[in-house]
Amino acid sequence: MADATMRFFEDLDQRGYDPLLAKSSGTLRFDLHEGPQTTHWLVRIDRGTIQVDRQDLEADTVVGVSPAIFEDLVTGRENGLAALLRGDMTVSGDARILVQLERIFPGPAHALGPRRYRTGVR
Repeated sequence: MADATMRFFEDLDQRGYDPLLAKSSGTLRFDLHEGPQTTHWLVRIDRGTIQVDRQDLEADTVVGVSPAIFEDLVTGRENGLAALLRGDMTVSGDARILVQLERIFPGPAHALGPRRYRTGVR
């Protein structure tokens, strides 16, 4: 598993609460597909309180993506909407939860804005 992906989910779980998600609630499962192997990450959000588990449970929203593309998403080298439009990522269920969670994904390194997560930098 890519280090950036592991750090992203660990950081997300350790936050406990994120004010950018204060109005958000739901579950989101990321299915990282690589050949016949799938790694699952379940993110639970309850009015900004975040909990992350590595479980394959039902979720309000399920995102399917390759580990390589997901690493690009969490490092800011890739844009989620662009990946979705190209067909590099699939979303089923309530896409609003993904849009809300997208707020905490990093933007491009040169972007200015509220996104705080940067690989290896806090």
